[in-house]
Amino acid sequence: MLIREMSRQECIDLVAENHIARLGCVRDGQPYVVPIQYAFAANRLYGFSMPGQKIDWMRATPRVCIQMDTATDRKDWRSVVIYGRYQELPDTKQWHRERMNAWSLLEQRVNWWEPGGLKPGDQAITGASPHLFFEIEIDEVTGRAATVG
Repeated sequence: MLIREMSRQECIDLVAENHIARLGCVRDGQPYVVPIQYAFAANRLYGFSMPGQKIDWMRATPRVCIQMDTATDRKDWRSVVIYGRYQELPDTKQWHRERMNAWSLLEQRVNWWEPGGLKPGDQAITGASPHLFFEIEIDEVTGRAATVG
C-alpha cells in the first residue's frame, strides 16, 4: 500500500462528491465530534441544524475542523481534513441571500433536513421552527490517499 498527499484539487473533488462529514469543534478545551450533512459551493460548506451543543460550541469558538473520507477497502481510501470558520446565517435581511443559497444547495439532497432537524426524544410542537443555517468557510484543506502499489 502506498500513501500519498492529495493535491488541493483532489481534496476539493472529494468534498464536492460527498455530503456527510464529521465536524470537530471545541469549547473550554473539550473537543466534540459529530456527523453532519453538508452542501459545498464557493469554498464553503453549508449546513442546517436545530439549536444544540454543536451550535453553542461553534458560537463560542468559530474555528472548526471537518473530516470526510471514502474507502473501497482498507488499502484503497481517501481522507480530507478541512480547517475553517463557522458563520451562522440568521433569518435577517442582511443574510437573506446567503441563507437562501444554503437552502437551495442543501435541498438538492433527499431528506436533507433530517440529520440537523431531528433531536432524540419527544419534541414539543411550536408555532415556529428554531432551525438555523450555517456555513463553514474553508481556510485550509489537506488530504491523503492510499492505493495498492
